[in-house]
Amino acid sequence: MIRILFIISTFILFQCTNSPRYGASATSKKTLDPKSFKTMKRVPKVITGISSYYGTDFHGKLTANGEVYDMYGLTAAHKTLPLNTIVRVTNLSNNKSLILRINDRGPYIKGRILDCSYGAAKKLGFIAQGTTKVRIELIEVGDNKYMKHKSGS
Repeated sequence: MIRILFIISTFILFQCTNSPRYGASATSKKTLDPKSFKTMKRVPKVITGISSYYGTDFHGKLTANGEVYDMYGLTAAHKTLPLNTIVRVTNLSNNKSLILRINDRGPYIKGRILDCSYGAAKKLGFIAQGTTKVRIELIEVGDNKYMKHKSGS
């Protein structure tokens, strides 16, 4: 009986470690260092192109700026805009628009300029299609800081 209690206690103790709740995906193909990306020196005021969205496969994993990805949040991934940049994204097929923050890098599919969070894509009305033509308007250039939310600023 004591042996069983010892095993259960040990198991419970190891569950209380301060390791991250979400680990890296076993299927991830490469590790990207957010600091290695070259961001735009001159940020255009308006960009037009195709947007897609990403959701459940990335929910709970770390984004390029160190935040945990919330698929229901109002964020997006862009290849070169500085992290933490604020943009207005307009779905050109229905004129719905949202203000989003760039907190991740991507998309990695040729011909796409933006990956919206699932929540943003739902509000913009393109979940069923998967992609849509969008206009991205710069509101505020981000500081490009990694893990800004941890520094207390």
